[in-house]
Amino acid sequence: MKKLVSILLSLSIAAVALAQNQGGHKHGDWQKHFEKIKAERVAFITSEVGLTSQEAEVFWPVYNKIEAAQIELNKSERKAYMALCKALSTGEGDSAALLDAYLEAKAANVNQHVLNAKEYKKILSAEKVAKFFTCEEKFRMQQIGRLQGFKGKGGGQGGFSRGPRGERPSRDNKGNQSGKNI
Repeated sequence: MKKLVSILLSLSIAAVALAQNQGGHKHGDWQKHFEKIKAERVAFITSEVGLTSQEAEVFWPVYNKIEAAQIELNKSERKAYMALCKALSTGEGDSAALLDAYLEAKAANVNQHVLNAKEYKKILSAEKVAKFFTCEEKFRMQQIGRLQGFKGKGGGQGGFSRGPRGERPSRDNKGNQSGKNI
């Protein structure tokens, strides 16, 4: 187990070092960037969940298969959402039918998560499955934080500055910064 985690962490560190040597992310580097994040996710989940090498050997192929299906469901949900938003903003289209299509896509996505958990429970204990779901969300939030930190350093719009003690400034309903830090 320790060897597996060490190897995965070494690969992640090497990928980060390589990306830094290449001067960051260029438009043509998205595939490499995606692969780096994927390696980081594998190392993070393996470590956080405490997968043994035997569990990891069985878990990751199942995870990869499920992830591919989940990506398609997310695309369908996003497509239905965009169609609904377009209809609402232009006033064209059948809002009721588009709402039903969006809710159906969203329900299919949620139902798939339930089925995924059942698949994972065939491989791992319920505690490790619970750890998996929570650490997957932790990893996602960590990545969002990294993106926001990048944007906050002048890398794009929408980043936020920090107060004197590292707090985020509070914002009103329109996104305007107030003087009070939260």
